[in-house]
Parts: sequence; C-alpha cells; structure tokens
Amino acid sequence: MVVHDYFQESIELHEKLQGKIEVSSKFEITDRASLSLVYTPGVAEPCRSIALDPSRARKLTIKGNSVAVVTDGSAVLGLGNIGALAAIPVMEGKALLFKMYADIDAWPICLDTQDTDELVETVKRIAPVFGGINLEDIAAPRCFEIERRLQNIGIPVFHDDQHGTAIATLAGLINAAKVIGRKMEDLRVVISGAGASGIAVARLLKCVDFRSDLSTPVKDVILCDSKGIVSSQRTDLNSEKESTLAFTNMTNKNGSLFEAMKGADVFIGLSRGGLLNPENIRDMASDPIVLAMANPVPEIMPEEAFEGGAAIVGTGRSDLPNQINNSLVFPGIFRGALDAGASRISEDMKLAAAYALADSVKQPSSDEILPDPLDLSVSPMVSTAVYNAAITGS
Repeated sequence: MVVHDYFQESIELHEKLQGKIEVSSKFEITDRASLSLVYTPGVAEPCRSIALDPSRARKLTIKGNSVAVVTDGSAVLGLGNIGALAAIPVMEGKALLFKMYADIDAWPICLDTQDTDELVETVKRIAPVFGGINLEDIAAPRCFEIERRLQNIGIPVFHDDQHGTAIATLAGLINAAKVIGRKMEDLRVVISGAGASGIAVARLLKCVDFRSDLSTPVKDVILCDSKGIVSSQRTDLNSEKESTLAFTNMTNKNGSLFEAMKGADVFIGLSRGGLLNPENIRDMASDPIVLAMANPVPEIMPEEAFEGGAAIVGTGRSDLPNQINNSLVFPGIFRGALDAGASRISEDMKLAAAYALADSVKQPSSDEILPDPLDLSVSPMVSTAVYNAAITGS
C-alpha cells in the first residue's frame, strides 16, 4: 500500500506548476488582419454594441462564462484566518474545478481587506466583467451580511460554504432516508455547528422561503453551537443564530449537544473533530444517519459510528465512503445560472440542485448516498435542473 504525504507532495506540485490555472487564447493572431479583429480598429464595434445594449456583454465578452471566486481569507478550510495571500492556492483550486466540471472560466480574487463595507464595495466594482460571484471562506457572521448585500448587483452571488454544503447535505440525506425507508418529514435532525454552513443546512432542511413543489421539510432541526442548543432561553445568541429560532427547535429544548442528540434520527456535524463517541450514537433513535463532516478529522469516525448503531455514515473525506463534497454542487449551480442568464440564485434553484444531485445516484445504498466527486456526469444534471428552475421561476 502506497502511503502519500499529501502535504509535502502538494508543496512540490505547486512549486512545479507555479499556479494551477492560466489564461489561454481562444483565437490565434497570425497577421495584421487578425490583429485588427481582436484589437484596434475592429474591437471598437463590440464596444459600441455593448454601450448601446449592456446585455450584449454576455455574448461578446467573457462575462457570459466567467465567475469570480472571492475571499478575504478569514475562514479558509480548516486553517482559519490566514489572510488573502495565503488563500490563493485554495481559490486557484476552486477555479480549476469550475473549469473541469462545468467549463466555466473562474478567477481567484483574494481581497486584502476584512472590512465588510470594503469587501461589498469592491465586489460591486469588479462585477461588470463577471457573470457570477462565488463567495468563499469568509468568516461568519460577516458572510451572511456580505451575501445579502450583494444579491441585487445583477449577477448570481453564491456563498459556497453556506449553500454548496447545504445542497450536498440535503441530497445525501434524501438518499440516506430512501435507503433506510424513512420519510423526510419524519426526521428529527441535530446539527453540530451554528456557523455559515450549519445555519444554511438548517434553512434548506426546513425549506425556508421555498415555493417549489419539491420542498418537503424535515420534522425538526435543532442547531447546536459550542455552548449547546440554540434556544430562546439563551441570551448570548448573535442575530443570525437568533433568527433561526423561527424555524428550528420547535419544542424549545435547552441544554448540551448530547442532550439534543437523544432520540434524534440524524446527526449532521459541521463543527470539530473527535466530538462524539459510540455511546452518543446509541442515544439516538434506532438506525440513525450520521453525517460527520468536520475536516480533516470527523466528529466521529465511521467505525465508531457503526459501533454505536448508525445505519449510514458520511464524512467530508475523500478516502471514506459517502463523501459530502461541495464540488458536486457549485459547478452545476453556476453553469445552470449562467446559461439561464439568471440575476440571482433563488432558493428553488438550490432545492432543484439538491434533488438533481440525489437523483444522480440511480440505486442509493448505505455506501453510496452521493456520487463519486470525480463523476463528470453529475454537473450537467445539476446544471439542467438549476437552469429549468431559473427559467420557470419555480
């Protein structure tokens, strides 16, 4: 068995490549005539056309197939606040995946500011050249405000840490419920982690602000942060956590995460590794679903979860079955939105993406509730569903 030191091998690869993406030309300049077409004097006519009709920019420039991957480096992977410069390798990787899965040209835009107003203003000012904005690795709770304030700039803005995670999680849960013969509307869900992804998952599972006939909210969701259950009895909640009380914790439970898990059907981990043991899983309902997605160490390893009686276990790791991976989501989301000329990504487009992702697994099993992250056939299925939802507005 070959044991890889992925950290050292990655350093060596990045030094060799000096960046994972590059700009390439779609047109070869071979003589003065071809130069005159792509630059002066010919280029003046596309400029005049766009000035008269701004929508022509999508047809005449890169705008129709481009996404800015924007970060301030404040919440990168499991690395925390490492800043804009150190975040470049992750954003380059994201851009590479956009191209690989959806043939979208994406650029890493790492902003040297963590001021909310400055970040919002900067994105607004660079928006003309892009067809969409993928917000990435921005710390909560600022990420919520930033995304909200950018929803009316005329192009889709999508915070992948929130919604990509939520869509992949819902898709996995849909198929997990099928495998064990449970109905979504009967599931009682506990989420460990009340940050950007945890709150987004809760909203999607409860179908907040949806109009689509696809929506089937779970019975209840209890959010937990490092201090325990997010409940109305707490006085230390920020505004984002407090807002979730309108659709979570319907029985107003209070106490620790472990108390919340008693009798629960589903555990979703978006917090920290090594949090649980088999006994915590035994406290759940029979045959529970455990999606422990902390990286690189899950809240509980699969073998321990199975020891505690879990029926299905998923993680965020690529070396274990049932990886819950955002790369199954964001390329198709943007491909569909760009093709539809959408000005934003609606809640129903997200829901359509989740069901399309779930449907891409023809025969779900306990070891396959989501497709392989390297399956290139998935993104077109997601993009088609998102496109249709954008066009119909449902």
